[in-house]
Amino acid sequence: MKIPGLQRLKAGLSKTRDQISRLLGRPSLSDDWMESLEAALISADVGARTSAQLVKDLQASVRANPIDLEKDPQAPRTRLVGLISQILAPLVPSTPSQPPADATAAQPLGPSAPRVIMLVGVNGAGKTTSVGKLTHYFQGQGLKVLLGAADTFRAAAQAQLIAWGERNRVEVIAQVNADPAAIAFDAVKAGQARGMQVVLVDTAGRLPTQLHLMEELKKVKRVVAKAMETAPHEVWLVVDGGTGQNALAQVRAFDEALALTGLIVTKLDGTAKGGVLLALASERPIPVVFLGVGEALEDLEPFNPAAFAEALV
Repeated sequence: MKIPGLQRLKAGLSKTRDQISRLLGRPSLSDDWMESLEAALISADVGARTSAQLVKDLQASVRANPIDLEKDPQAPRTRLVGLISQILAPLVPSTPSQPPADATAAQPLGPSAPRVIMLVGVNGAGKTTSVGKLTHYFQGQGLKVLLGAADTFRAAAQAQLIAWGERNRVEVIAQVNADPAAIAFDAVKAGQARGMQVVLVDTAGRLPTQLHLMEELKKVKRVVAKAMETAPHEVWLVVDGGTGQNALAQVRAFDEALALTGLIVTKLDGTAKGGVLLALASERPIPVVFLGVGEALEDLEPFNPAAFAEALV
């Protein structure tokens, strides 16, 4: 059965996959090859502990069910794909965090019930671009979308989001020199009044160590809840896949501050560190809702463990 988006994922993860393949060479079952596998996984930022466990599990699988490399030289890779899929399973979103039509369909639609999604993250992770891609994706599901430009810190942020709105032909709620929480409030209210089904709230990038800015994010979340009692329904952290193990620290900090409901992992097409998702699954299993695998508008893939594992190795 063809897995949707597999070819796009394979293209997006080519740098990580090429690095792993180069380090591994021809598949074998020798101790040297197993050591090379562990080193390749570590180099892809899978993490030392998870990499060691993967190799251990593969060795146990081979002992329990021996492989004939002459008949099936790709068998070690096939086993590895299965093991990686198992590790990634905790990252699969469950309803109502399932993206996005399933989530929205889980509640009545109409003027009083848009699904509010708040996007957060560090500077340069790709939040605003992800908002544009999410808008395109949601519209492809037949949903009406409205954007809230609550990033008032970066000078060009609102203009960038307005450009994405024009590109997708959706309205953007933006105000000059306004409080981010006030903009988010107005966006939710506008979404309710105009019968929107999804409201995406873009926020300014910030480091977890900038405590006053983290407090500002908490305020935005509180004010959104005043605009609509059940909102925000989702708080998604946008994290750059190229940051490798640093992504773990970001996830911990933003989760502790905001109780994250999901992750969008971006820029996987530009890094050889795509294995960081395995580290996240082992240490901080926040659901991964989307993967950014390119610059095009459609290069945002719903997360699928089997597809990711297949594309990775």
